[in-house]
Amino acid sequence: MLVSGILLSFLCGSIPFGFLLGKAKGIDIRLLGSKNIGATNVGRILGWKWGLLVFLLDFLKGFLPVFLIRFHFDVHQTSSDLFALICGLASIIGHNFTPWLKGKGGKGIATSAGVLLALMPKVFLLLLIAWFGILFFTRIVSISSICAALFFPFFTFILYPNNPLFFFFSIVASFLAIWRHRSNIKRIFNGTEPKLNFSKQNK
Repeated sequence: MLVSGILLSFLCGSIPFGFLLGKAKGIDIRLLGSKNIGATNVGRILGWKWGLLVFLLDFLKGFLPVFLIRFHFDVHQTSSDLFALICGLASIIGHNFTPWLKGKGGKGIATSAGVLLALMPKVFLLLLIAWFGILFFTRIVSISSICAALFFPFFTFILYPNNPLFFFFSIVASFLAIWRHRSNIKRIFNGTEPKLNFSKQNK
């Protein structure tokens, strides 16, 4: 069950919804904007409604495997948490390095958020508030996402001080998110990172 669960989580996470939606609209999202298949780039190119759709689909890729494991499998709590964490990471890695696009996937924020809601809803809520608050002042999605990733281990330690599994997961997930934003960090320091603008017409 463990191996099959991890494999299914990885395959679920690897579905490149942003790329598929772009193809359905007659474009290759990897050639436009930031060339990323995630919701932000889809929103910039196709409009906010399509960006929101991609976010929700990518979110569910992380949420569903962990939710099903934690609440529908009759196993010991610690084992359930560990299994859920591994499958959650598998989903995120599948999204970030999807084999269907030669390992070039998204940045994992939406998928990580889905995992987080199923695993640590209190931390999810705090990070969501922080994400929107930072976005309100900066209007730069990548800054909000990077800051949320940095806050993740801190909030986890505060709210789950006796759960080393959760804290370890928060460190790994945070590292993956920041690592995938390397190009954004360079643009932020260069002053060339675009600000939020979903004013494109919905094609």
